[in-house]
Amino acid sequence: MTHSDWGDWLLREIESTRPDGLTVWYLGCNGFFVKASDGTTIAIDPYMGGGNPPRTVRMIPVPFDPTDVTQCDGILATHEHSDHVDGPSQGPILGATDARFYGPDDSVAVCTDNGWAETYDLPAETFVTVAETDSFEIGDVTVHVRAANDPDATHPVSYVIEHAGHTFFHAGDARPSEAFETVGTEFDLDLGAIAFGSIGYIPDKNTNEPQRTKWYNDENEILRAAEQLKLDRLLPTHWDMWRGLRADPTALFDHKQSLRYPKHIDIARIGDSVRIL
Repeated sequence: MTHSDWGDWLLREIESTRPDGLTVWYLGCNGFFVKASDGTTIAIDPYMGGGNPPRTVRMIPVPFDPTDVTQCDGILATHEHSDHVDGPSQGPILGATDARFYGPDDSVAVCTDNGWAETYDLPAETFVTVAETDSFEIGDVTVHVRAANDPDATHPVSYVIEHAGHTFFHAGDARPSEAFETVGTEFDLDLGAIAFGSIGYIPDKNTNEPQRTKWYNDENEILRAAEQLKLDRLLPTHWDMWRGLRADPTALFDHKQSLRYPKHIDIARIGDSVRIL
């Protein structure tokens, strides 16, 4: 059972907001709510779990209880990892709304093969398998699915969210690659969320012995990714989440001084909203 540290105030704030264009709310880890001016509301990788202590230990509040969600038109998953596809975080949202779950095949398999689709009484049509080069509509929002380079995932994708001339890019946990160069050429990206973290020692799954671990972009990699994507604004994610892998995103300001991209860096903390202008 997921328990919110904050009650439902953040959800009520999102529901009552009428954006001019697109607004995103950072949920910590790599999660977002994205809301468009027509009211369309999309969640990307929302995760309300506590991790799997002692290997992964959540270091930030749980910002809402999924059973309190009343407005959601779609959930997008970037890849199959448990902090991106999670039954207790996402099943109640799907069950209480008309939202569908969109994700690559391995992400959908987590939902349908592990029993949580049945747990939340979700019909098969709730789950939509997407692939690179797909595009589809959710309300007045266009979602473009593109390739991603995440060496720790079995089938990662990235998403470009378009509405009223504004664009938001979600990279999942991906690293710099030709895939980002392709996206940067195809789209004029206003804001991009890219995973950033440190290297630390995390207990091994089998032996529980500390293992040197790198799951996310370091300072140079995240700025290289922003260059490839030609981002106007970079929003680092994931830096706040796990004990032993947290990082300081303000260090990126010095790293970017001589770079053309990103033009700006936005530091969002859990619960913050960012307008896409």
